[in-house]
Amino acid sequence: MRDPYKILGVKRDAGQDEIKAAWRNMAKVVHPDHNQGDPLAGARFAEIGRAYDTLKDPKKRSLFDNAARMAETKQNENTIMQQRQAAREAAIKAKQAQENAERVMEELARAAAQKAAAEAARQPQQQQQQQAGAAEPAEEMIERIFGAQARTASGGGGRSQGFSAGAARRPQAESAGADKSGDTAKAAEADRTGDGEQTAEEAAAATSAVLQPLSLLTSLVRRFTGTAPAPEKAPDQLAIATVTIDDILKGSWVNVDLGDGREAGFALTPGTTEGHCVRLKGQGHKLTGMQRGDAVINIHIAPHEDFTVDGFDLHTVLPVTIENAVLGTDARIDGPNGPLTVTVPAWSGSDKSIRFAGQGLPNGEGGKGDLVVELRIILWEKPDDKVTDLMRIMKNGLFL
Repeated sequence: MRDPYKILGVKRDAGQDEIKAAWRNMAKVVHPDHNQGDPLAGARFAEIGRAYDTLKDPKKRSLFDNAARMAETKQNENTIMQQRQAAREAAIKAKQAQENAERVMEELARAAAQKAAAEAARQPQQQQQQQAGAAEPAEEMIERIFGAQARTASGGGGRSQGFSAGAARRPQAESAGADKSGDTAKAAEADRTGDGEQTAEEAAAATSAVLQPLSLLTSLVRRFTGTAPAPEKAPDQLAIATVTIDDILKGSWVNVDLGDGREAGFALTPGTTEGHCVRLKGQGHKLTGMQRGDAVINIHIAPHEDFTVDGFDLHTVLPVTIENAVLGTDARIDGPNGPLTVTVPAWSGSDKSIRFAGQGLPNGEGGKGDLVVELRIILWEKPDDKVTDLMRIMKNGLFL
């Protein structure tokens, strides 16, 4: 069974008088006798009856309220568990991605260092070219993995600064590179002038100079992969705002009590109707160690004396006497935007509806729903002998 409060269009704290009045109004509108062309009218009428039967009985109503609260609590618990599980999975994936990236960087750094040292020892006369050759394969692999962003962040496209690895894990190599920077410059100058030969110590210094830029890419990888998952977000806080048809037509400001002395406000916008939800970012539950959740406001339209809401259309009932239904007439009604004149054609039955376009609720697409006037044939308050005789003659098939 659906929520009986929603079926009757009343709030959860509605009194018995309000519930009974809502049931009577809806029963009149959906009664099968008044909707003979609608095959679902009987089912709707029965559903309204079951909803009223539940809410008029204090015991049944209490049982339903308790079950609804338990279901809502269970749903909130499931939502929190799902969010925590998603956060844990994201943290595991981020950690794995970081470990994989650091492993790749270490392999690249090791390969670059070995090749630089070997080439420098075999061909001391071509130190600069060999260093560039050792750096190039690693740089190309990095570019395939991380794209042009890694190249730009690591030195603007220069070959000598095109990659980095976990140099922070090798403080001795960095220290050696810092201490021997002057020797490296001298060795390079000797190669260019042909006045000296490179020693093993100078080759180690050259290798260290190649490894130093690797620390830049390590920090870049950490930034790409992330080191900690984002904080979990608290579950949404649900609330109900009861508004009137006039509030929607005017776009009024609505305040909603969120509990704990907190209140949220928002303006009704075109497209608002029964069951519409408004999400207020960052105004929901606040839990320790979690981001504040959102407040989700469900719109409920209070029962109106003259109109019922169907989507963006408004429905009203116009009572018509037998003679006016047979002969036709003009009637005056109060529409949502002011008085309207309804022309009732001759020989109009209770299944007749007259539609006024653009007299309903704003639909959010620049237009409005319609006002639907439903005719209901009624009898006079007191019996009329002439009408009674006429009906008897028609029933017996006697026509003068």
